[in-house]
Amino acid sequence: MAKADITLRGRSFSIACAPGQEMRVQRLGEQLDDRVTQIASAVGDIGEERLLLITALALLDELDSARRGVSARPETDARAIELLVQVAAKVEALADRLENEG
Repeated sequence: MAKADITLRGRSFSIACAPGQEMRVQRLGEQLDDRVTQIASAVGDIGEERLLLITALALLDELDSARRGVSARPETDARAIELLVQVAAKVEALADRLENEG
């Protein structure tokens, strides 16, 4: 198993990957770091977990749109991020409630 080193928000991670995929994983890591940084500047200090959750949701939204052939509109990015922050807060509150009930 090969390994690729990526940096996300200043922290280094060594990721296992298939041999020959090291550069691809590093490029994907760079893209992820860029996206996390972009979203962090838009939403402010909301904590690493929520920030990564929002980033994941934003990326999945883009993937879903691409699969459906819908083009993203830059003017809606800020509203989409705002909605994702709200969804993340609700998911986090639900997870906290479930943890406290158990």
